[in-house]
Amino acid sequence: MSRSPRKTAKKSTKKSAKKADDQSAGRSAGKAAKTARGKRAEDASSQAVDSPQNPARGTAPETQPSKAKSFKAKSSKTQPSKAKSSETQPSKTSSPGTRLPVEPTALAGLLGPYRITNGSDFRIGDHNPGDTGGLDLEKDHARDLLDRGVAALSAIQERLFANNRWSVLLVFQAMDAAGKDGTIKHVMSGINPQGCQVHAFKAPSSEELDHDFLWRTHQRLPERGRIGIFNRSYYEEVLVVRVHQEMLDRQNLPPRLVTKSIWDDRLRDIRHHERYLARNGMLILKFFLNVSKDEQKKRLLQRIDDPAKNWKFESKDVDERTYWKAYMHAYEEAIRATASTFAPWYVIPADNKWFTRLAVMGAVVTELSKLGVDFPKIDDADLHKLLGFRERLVAD
Repeated sequence: MSRSPRKTAKKSTKKSAKKADDQSAGRSAGKAAKTARGKRAEDASSQAVDSPQNPARGTAPETQPSKAKSFKAKSSKTQPSKAKSSETQPSKTSSPGTRLPVEPTALAGLLGPYRITNGSDFRIGDHNPGDTGGLDLEKDHARDLLDRGVAALSAIQERLFANNRWSVLLVFQAMDAAGKDGTIKHVMSGINPQGCQVHAFKAPSSEELDHDFLWRTHQRLPERGRIGIFNRSYYEEVLVVRVHQEMLDRQNLPPRLVTKSIWDDRLRDIRHHERYLARNGMLILKFFLNVSKDEQKKRLLQRIDDPAKNWKFESKDVDERTYWKAYMHAYEEAIRATASTFAPWYVIPADNKWFTRLAVMGAVVTELSKLGVDFPKIDDADLHKLLGFRERLVAD
């Protein structure tokens, strides 16, 4: 018996509709799975940025190793290899969202050779100004890493300001053209200006010369909750004044106090001064940007040859090069006498600006993370009051 054409068409229509529904369901399921995979990847990326290993979360990088690929710091005596490997060298075509193989926290492991807390055996000659800690990064990737470190520093500074218990003093010392200004500019670029103070100390005024040598800098120390930056500092009194001892005459000291031990006496005073500040809640970090004489020459020539940098050039910078050995001796003596656990020196290689800035940023983030500062907590009574104010605002 033959089937009715109407029934056959009806059955065919049902099959086609079912097949279309199945295909639609399959596409929807595939799309949902793809969305889920993307969400998981996004969550994983977020966790990588906001993990406990990130300094922005307030955990000291030294106690929480980064999951990112870490690097062993090479000895400062060893010239870093120029070879680029695919493991440590990201592609130049990487998209903005690509995770780099080096995290800001990984820099903490590179800082050991540069952090000086006991200067008894310190020698500047043991530190290579061209060292990069084994890192070999493209300029764009170094900048990306610096930006993420700056963001972490900004988050810590916000808690430091709100906590209002600690203060931070960053001291920068270096030969001319070593990059102090540029380092301060790039590392502190994300800091809230309300919580940061920068002071550049030039030749002392007549009023300053009529006081003790710590007077002018003591007036510029940061308050609690703030970061103070000294571009040159009280260390000038045992550096440039030591090299040019005729400057002592302008300080009108009693003659019997100007003895052969005056530099050792001043270094002891500085160490005791820093100890006093540390006992009163000040974190002190001192940076010597270690530039080579050849690199300094190159940068001074750039200031002459580049019209945009002519304003930076000062003839005295060329004259001071003749005292290079005397300055290196003065720096060596200063670091030996004042390096301590409560006020460490960081001797940062300065021939490669990108590494100088990364190393300083890594040191500041690492040391501030150790403070463990957080937003102030309120007690139950104050919390109850807050909830009362909230109810009033909601009802308003």
